[in-house]
Order: sequence, then C-alpha cells, then structure tokens
Amino acid sequence: MPAADVEVLYTQLRRRMMESGEWDHIQSILTAKLNESGWLDEVKDGSKEKARVMEPLSFQQLFEETTSKIASEIPLSIKREIMSHIRQYIIGQTA
Repeated sequence: MPAADVEVLYTQLRRRMMESGEWDHIQSILTAKLNESGWLDEVKDGSKEKARVMEPLSFQQLFEETTSKIASEIPLSIKREIMSHIRQYIIGQTA
C-alpha cells in the first residue's frame, strides 16, 4: 500500500476515534499502563538528568533526543494491549 494511502487511512481512523471518544479512552489506558510500569518516571528522570548536564541547555535538543528513543522503550506488553484495543475498535467499525 502506498505511503499516501496509509496516511489517508490513519487520518480517517484517528478522526473517527476522536469523534467517538475512543481516542481519549485508549490514550487514558496507555497513560495508566505506562505510569504503572514506571516508564513515565524513567522518561522524566532521564530527561531531568540530561538537562542537568547539557551545556548549554537546549529544550529543542533535549526534546529531540528524548522523543527519538522513547517509543522503542515502551514495554512490548503495553504496545500489544493498545494495539488490541485499536484492533477491536476497527473490527467494531467494520462489522
């Protein structure tokens, strides 16, 4: 599937999820799971430590360094659970 088609599908899916409230529901589940696992604290602590030693302090650089690696550090079990919620939503919409 061409990248443009994927982008269109993603945009449509996200819009529908936002309109139905499912986007906020899944986002709250994700936040709770990441908090329970300690992932959020790890990201905060790591960012604070980087900021302490960064000379000169640059929010843009700190943001880029942090966001470039955090998605890969999300626990696999949480990724799977969120993907399951998204799949269930899609199946419910196509049934």
